[in-house]
Amino acid sequence: MPSLKDLKNRITSVKSTQKITKAMQMVAAAKLKRAQDAAEAARPYAERMEKVLSGLALAYKGRPDAPKLLAGTGKDDVHLLVVATGERGLAGGFNSSIARMAREHTEELLAQGKTVKILCVGRKGADILKRQFSKNMLETISLREVKQLGYDTAQGIGQKLLDMYEAEEFDVATLFFATFKSVISQVPTSIQLIPAKFDEEEGEEAVHSGAAIYEYEPDEETILADLLPRNVSVQVFRALLENNASFFGAQMTAMDNATRNAGEMINKLTLSYNRQRQAQITKELIEIISGAEAL
Repeated sequence: MPSLKDLKNRITSVKSTQKITKAMQMVAAAKLKRAQDAAEAARPYAERMEKVLSGLALAYKGRPDAPKLLAGTGKDDVHLLVVATGERGLAGGFNSSIARMAREHTEELLAQGKTVKILCVGRKGADILKRQFSKNMLETISLREVKQLGYDTAQGIGQKLLDMYEAEEFDVATLFFATFKSVISQVPTSIQLIPAKFDEEEGEEAVHSGAAIYEYEPDEETILADLLPRNVSVQVFRALLENNASFFGAQMTAMDNATRNAGEMINKLTLSYNRQRQAQITKELIEIISGAEAL
């Protein structure tokens, strides 16, 4: 049984931890609003671009002159997994859920005899995946020094992917991130970046919609040549913004739970301390009374 001094030290230690978790919760809550607004503002542009591209892509379906970013290399032997996670922890299962989805996808591809390469955006994902797939790791892009996420950051990553694809270093690229739903819900998501993969139903709707008829200038080939590379950076940018909002939401929830747990532990330790102190005082009184009666 711990002594009264040990219990008092533990209570002091837990109270200090509770102050830290409470402060981190307040910081995450303050940053969450801005990150959430940025993520929600990026969604309409990315979704609209995807819808326009899906309509244009229908015209090139099955054609031999389709752009390489749309048609692919004609094979799927080498897969590049772009795993976007956070730079820091203390965010519940945020990082591990994304890494778990990427790990399951990697195991599935390796079982099929495919070659898998992993590019991590964020240190935490790399720390998790390199334990099992160190030979498949290409590089870790750290965003620790980035104070505020901008399109330039995503454009640099997107251009790197395009250069690798042009150099025929992979056939298929898949992006993993977390979609922000709410403070308590961040959904691990994967999308195929290269070659671009679109919903055919959306494409049909974009082409045959009775609401409006679009005429593209210049021709479709020129538009696709400009939009397809840009779409890679746009989707990466959207993923980074979604991740940022998801991280602060997950961290806020995790620190709130940690603060509550610390409070419960303080109550239990205080109760144990008071009981032990009361028992010690009672024991001393009994000894005094017994000694007085012996005289």
